[in-house]
Amino acid sequence: MSTIAFFELEGWEKDYLKRKLRKHKLVFIDGALSDKNIPQAADADILSVFIYSRIGEKELARLPNVKLIATRSTGYDHVNVADCRKRGITVCNVPSYGSETVAEYAMALMLSLAKKIPQSMERTRKGEFTTTGLRAFDLEKKTLGIVGLGKIGQHVAKMARSFGMKVVAASPRLTQEEAKKYKCKLVTLDELLAKSDIISLHAPQTAETRHMINAESIAKMKKGVILVNTARGGLVDARALLSALDSGQIGAAGLDVLEEECNVKEERQVLSPEFAGECDLKAVLANHILLNKPNVIITPHNAFNSSEALQRILDTTRENIEAFVGGKAENTVGN
Repeated sequence: MSTIAFFELEGWEKDYLKRKLRKHKLVFIDGALSDKNIPQAADADILSVFIYSRIGEKELARLPNVKLIATRSTGYDHVNVADCRKRGITVCNVPSYGSETVAEYAMALMLSLAKKIPQSMERTRKGEFTTTGLRAFDLEKKTLGIVGLGKIGQHVAKMARSFGMKVVAASPRLTQEEAKKYKCKLVTLDELLAKSDIISLHAPQTAETRHMINAESIAKMKKGVILVNTARGGLVDARALLSALDSGQIGAAGLDVLEEECNVKEERQVLSPEFAGECDLKAVLANHILLNKPNVIITPHNAFNSSEALQRILDTTRENIEAFVGGKAENTVGN
């Protein structure tokens, strides 16, 4: 039997873990790991944390029994893996948990924009039932350009094909043969910009991809293109987007992320009480001029937030712990 100390959990997560890890002694510690509460985990063999628990040599020195740190996140820069390695401690993560969820959300934004669902709802709330100005368009036979054909992009491609769309993708690490598995045609980014009726962004934010959607790239797009971003806000230059919406070069946009939103490293982060204290997304959005655009849908970085996605985080964490206890570590990082 192992002693497992969990930090940063909600009530329902504790109930789930009590049911699934009955063979072990579980210690639930409120909040992130800190100097004050670390003594409660002193006897732990296994530690499970989220991104607000910083773990380095100082913390490890006070956790002499720990052999595994299971972070409930994809990113793991809050854990000093090198310090863990020196002490023979394994670190594992949750490589993926929201692929299907975010892909479905991206499709929902596309459909909402194509069918003018928000405008229709707003009109009927006012007691008006006219359809003037609410003419929609079909997704069938339109070309969808997916920027980044990773796990999320792959799910989007599958769903888009079911709508009868043509799918092209720009993804530097993918070969044409691999793209064929998802019934996509692999093209250059410039070709994607020129051919797509709808563009959906699913690329990571790096120095190379920051502001990849800018005045220059927007000028290469079809006039009236629809832009959907459920990835990272910094992929899009907000000023260039505003200008393009005003000119009609971009016909509409569905945005679950904004360039000016606070530093979101991990989607699960926005549900944390600590995040609420360090950043007021509502205040940021309220001051953003994009909110007043009738052809723009903005949502509060919510694409990842489904019961199933959060459940997958716990499922993978539980599996990581059980695999390690069984002698075969899974999803290890920093090796």
